[in-house]
Amino acid sequence: MGYVVSDLNLDGDAPVRARPGVGEWGPVEVPATSAKKRGRLVVPLLFVVALVVLVTVGFFWYKALHG
Repeated sequence: MGYVVSDLNLDGDAPVRARPGVGEWGPVEVPATSAKKRGRLVVPLLFVVALVVLVTVGFFWYKALHG
């Protein structure tokens, strides 16, 4: 069967460079859940906008060179 672990140090044997900085209330410089949710919305939106801009510019260059 399993065993119960009572050690709350979740860093374990991880090297110091891999451990997050811990402030008074928890890890420092870790994005909040709301920031992650915004990122999940903004990144695909920016990708689509950039793709539309590239296709539009390419279309106008094509028309200018062949038209």
